[in-house]
Amino acid sequence: MTKRREGGIINNGEMPERTLTDLQFRYETHVHTCQASRCGVSTGAEQAEFYHSLGYQGIILTDHFFGGNTAVPRDLSWEDRVKRFCSGYEDALQAGKRLGLDVFFGWEQNYQGDEFLVYGLSPEYLASHPQVETWTRAEQLRYVHEAGGCVVQAHPFRDRDYIPKITLCDLFADGIEAANFFNHPDWDARAYHFGLKNHLPMTAGTDNHRAAGFVEKGETPFATAFSQPLKGIEDFVQAILTNAPMELCVTEDRLNPVIPPAREVYRLRQDETRERIFAPGEPWVTPSR
Repeated sequence: MTKRREGGIINNGEMPERTLTDLQFRYETHVHTCQASRCGVSTGAEQAEFYHSLGYQGIILTDHFFGGNTAVPRDLSWEDRVKRFCSGYEDALQAGKRLGLDVFFGWEQNYQGDEFLVYGLSPEYLASHPQVETWTRAEQLRYVHEAGGCVVQAHPFRDRDYIPKITLCDLFADGIEAANFFNHPDWDARAYHFGLKNHLPMTAGTDNHRAAGFVEKGETPFATAFSQPLKGIEDFVQAILTNAPMELCVTEDRLNPVIPPAREVYRLRQDETRERIFAPGEPWVTPSR
C-alpha cells in the first residue's frame, strides 16, 4: 500500500493523511540511465516505458554528473562529454513523446559524498558552461539560481561506505530529498523530520537505476505528486522555491519513528567546512537551522 504525505510545512508537526485523489499527478524526481551513469542498468527509453506503465505523469532524469559515478569518459572534449551525458535524457525524451510521458532534464552532482539534484538547467546551458564541473557548492547554488533552477540535497542522512561523513548541506540547497526508495527507512525518517522542523521543501524519489528490478519484485517506486500536471521543469523549480503543496508518495510508515544515527553527523558551514553536530551515544535532537 502506498500512502502520500504532505511535503513542506505541516501544522503542529503532525502528519495528516491525504486522499489519493488530492494530488494525483505523480513525478519521479530521481532516476538514472546506463547511457550516462556508470551504475545505471536501464536505458532512458526503458525508464520512460516503465514509469508510463505505472501511470506516472512524468520523470526527471538525474544521471550522475562528472563529479560522481559518471559513465562519460573524461578524455573527451567538453562538447562530446555533454552530448554523451545527455544521451540518456534524449533517449527518454523521445520515448516520452511517443508515450505521452513528461520527461525533464536534471543531474546529480557529488561533493565528497554529499550529493545534490540540480533541476531547471537545460542541456544547452550545460554545453555552454564548462565551468559547471568545477563549481563549489556555494557557486552551484548561486549560478543555478541565476539560471532559473533549484538545488535539492539528495538523501541527506544516507549512511553508506562511499559517504565519508554524513553531512547536512541545507545552506547550499533549496530543499531536501526526504524519501529515497533505496535508503534505509531510518535515514528517511531523520530527513523528513529535519525538513519538517526547518520548514524545508521536501521531495520523494526512487533513485532508480534498473526498472526491471521493480517489475521482478512487484514493487512500486516513490514519487512526488502535484494537483495538476507540470507544464515544464520550470513549474517543478517554482514548487521547490516557493515550498508549494506537494505530496511524498512513499510506503506506509516510511517516515517514522526517528532513531538516532549509528555514526557522527555533520553540518556544512557557510565556508563549506564541516561542523560535527552529533556523535553516537549523545541524545539525538533533530537539528535546527
